[in-house]
Amino acid sequence: MKTKFINGVSSSPSMSLGLLVTENALHVQPEVQEDSKELVCPEQLDPDTRRKAYSWCREFLHGAWKELNEMDFQITVIRGGLSNKLFLCSLPDCMGTVEDEPRNVLLRLYGAILQMSCNKGESGQSSKENNFQGAEAMVLESVMFAILAERELGPKLYGIFPQGRLEQYIPSRKLDTCELSVPSISAEVAEKVAKFHGMRMPFNKEPKWLFGTMEKYLNQVMRLNFTRESHLRLYNRLLSYDLPHEMDTLRSLLMSTPSPVVFCHNDCQEGNILLLNGRQGAEQKLMLIDFEYSSYNYRGFDIGNHFCEWMYDYSCDEYPLFKVNSQAYPTRAQQMYFIENYLREYEHEFDNLDEESQMRLKEEMFVEVNRFSLASHFFWALWSIIQARLSTINQIGVYTR
Repeated sequence: MKTKFINGVSSSPSMSLGLLVTENALHVQPEVQEDSKELVCPEQLDPDTRRKAYSWCREFLHGAWKELNEMDFQITVIRGGLSNKLFLCSLPDCMGTVEDEPRNVLLRLYGAILQMSCNKGESGQSSKENNFQGAEAMVLESVMFAILAERELGPKLYGIFPQGRLEQYIPSRKLDTCELSVPSISAEVAEKVAKFHGMRMPFNKEPKWLFGTMEKYLNQVMRLNFTRESHLRLYNRLLSYDLPHEMDTLRSLLMSTPSPVVFCHNDCQEGNILLLNGRQGAEQKLMLIDFEYSSYNYRGFDIGNHFCEWMYDYSCDEYPLFKVNSQAYPTRAQQMYFIENYLREYEHEFDNLDEESQMRLKEEMFVEVNRFSLASHFFWALWSIIQARLSTINQIGVYTR
């Protein structure tokens, strides 16, 4: 199964979670007992973060932001973001703009989960080397964000610094899981993903991300140390499935499955798709966001992962913070509809093919995508086991389903 959690993201620019992930060790804060009353509220804004946010806005933005007094600076925590902490920073209503500066900007502070996902060093590397690679990967993610902004495929970039960046605030809302199956939305998502796949980006074009990251996660999983008896029992149950053998079997299957290497989003779930305000009836009403997992990868994974997301609703406020509906996995007809819309954008000669040739391409892609959807389950299962160890909430039981 696949689960993701928002907790475990730092609310401080220093990202001081007590977390260090390397090839050789996983260090976390001491586990908090289940009855602990000292858990920090995700919406709590500490004074240091407020001061830092004000400083970044004043230094990186122009116009009225240069004259803004700290007492008038407005900042609100935005719920959302799986590996970042997000804030809405605003000018007060009584303050007019001077030039074309934005009145509102989104402040994104990188979380420790992003640092972990970016840490893709080879086995045997030192902690120093891995930390350097993690920082390098975050720089590449920012470069990627800037390129997508210039191509109008993502929000504008207003400022960048080691702890995060300032982005365009886009009045919108994230899609609900049930909306992924709405035909007009599914067709536009397919089109957006196809355009994303068609980009040429200045990054390593070898498809190392999928199995390289899974190997990294698997090595971490095999080295985890749970101290609570209930956690340890469930962890041992997970290990009984012989995860290394499962990954070898999966690798053999996927290496025999043709799938083009393209620039992939790698996390195209409903929370990373914005429905723009005022465009509900427009032909183009969606925008992809959150590119921290993006890389050159197998096309089948990106689409197979998206189809898996149809089953998971992360909007729940109660434990275990998500709902699963296996019946919501797209039917064959829904998948073929998505694939056809994808191919119309990605394969420019698709409409000129005869019906038999079009059906052959769709059938081949159907097999490709559903095989790679298995990799989505395995990838995020490994991710989730690690999160069970990082979290201060008792949730490892979620990962044994």
